Amino acid sequence: MRFCFVAWCLFNSLGIFAQTAEKSSKPNVILIYSDDQGWADLGIYGSKDIYTPHLDSLARKGVRFSQFYSASPVCSPSRASVLTGRYPQRAGLATNASSSRGHAGMPGSQFTMAELFKGAGYKTAHVGKWHVGYSSETVPNAQGFDHSFGFMGGVIDNYSHFFYWDGPNRHDLWRNGERVYEPGNYFPDLMLDEASAFMTENQSDPFFLYFAINIPHYPLQPEKKWLDYYAERNVSSPRNMYAAFVSTMDEKVGILLQQLEQLGLTENTIIVFQADQGFSEEERTFGGGGSAGIYRGSKFSLFEGGVRVPAIISGPGGIPQNEVREQFAANIDWLPTLAEYCGIDLPNRKIDGKSLKPIINEDSDKPIHETFYWKSGGSKAAPQWAIRRGPWKLLHNPVQARNEELDTQKLFLVNMDEDPSEQTNLSQSEPDLVEKLKTLYEQWESEVTTQ
Repeated sequence: MRFCFVAWCLFNSLGIFAQTAEKSSKPNVILIYSDDQGWADLGIYGSKDIYTPHLDSLARKGVRFSQFYSASPVCSPSRASVLTGRYPQRAGLATNASSSRGHAGMPGSQFTMAELFKGAGYKTAHVGKWHVGYSSETVPNAQGFDHSFGFMGGVIDNYSHFFYWDGPNRHDLWRNGERVYEPGNYFPDLMLDEASAFMTENQSDPFFLYFAINIPHYPLQPEKKWLDYYAERNVSSPRNMYAAFVSTMDEKVGILLQQLEQLGLTENTIIVFQADQGFSEEERTFGGGGSAGIYRGSKFSLFEGGVRVPAIISGPGGIPQNEVREQFAANIDWLPTLAEYCGIDLPNRKIDGKSLKPIINEDSDKPIHETFYWKSGGSKAAPQWAIRRGPWKLLHNPVQARNEELDTQKLFLVNMDEDPSEQTNLSQSEPDLVEKLKTLYEQWESEVTTQ
């Protein structure tokens, strides 16, 4: 009897061990997506005045990119592209989605990162900003997320949770399609509570958490201790408010990572951090405060400051520590990259992104993208677009360019290796190259909008 009992215990222990091993073979994934953050606004990216110890530590535990790009310089297309691995035009959301309830955004026929993970047995959650659609067919629960908490539009006040931009005031805080009232409670803290509950509930299962934190997007509402911190250092406005908000974000990310550690999940969790696009110079953000370092431009522009963003990945699967990758990479690459790390087959549909695993795991000179394209805003007669091929970047009618800088076709050609600050237009001296890049762009534009 005793022998049988011991054998039974051993059999069950082995079964539990095998089950645990099977679960641990699927890494968890957390995608942290910040909002309107400048390329140079982390200590690890060269900032001398913004205190970001937690994100700096995350970067030192993984790989950070020096030439990482968003497929759009504005919020909704950036989010649509990261969720689908497609250019915004192919994802069906090339402009910002409405912040009014009942309005559609990215079509429900698109296949999202959440659907990818859910189909592989993962629990999926969206926490934070959505801004990819506000209709029943385009909200997070209809796009592959088992759980959703946050706001559906583009921006809220962090304490009242009402849409911030214009009137009439309208409340925008939801949990799985049900309205939630939390007046006076700081939204980033509500995000942490929701994320912690989700991770705790699903700690025995693989999970994918899209943590779309709405910082440092206006309204600039940092915690007082961080305002005091920058006041003591005599940082002037609007840099002081922006910096305080970035430090607030860094602290919240640190708490999220601490919660992950307390659950014993750090060693089996891939963590990605990326900004959605460059910093804002809008009136509601006091005309600026962010920095792209040596790079020109900001949010809305296809100059580097509008689309070049900080990006970090850490976790299992052979990801090195404290290394930098200088190859061109983009937000559309995360979907195939994470799919490869997690052993998930890609859907049978066009994916524009490429897996970054080969260059993450081994510092290789091999480029991931030979050519990359952007189109965003502008008028029908003079749209803003750009193409990058090797060191060459051709821009058409770029936002924030001076008229006298552009040629008669509104083109601006730059060699990024020689002129990373995009100061000198070479279009007149390189007419053959301009025509070649224009032709490539026109072919892409025709192809990407017909599928």
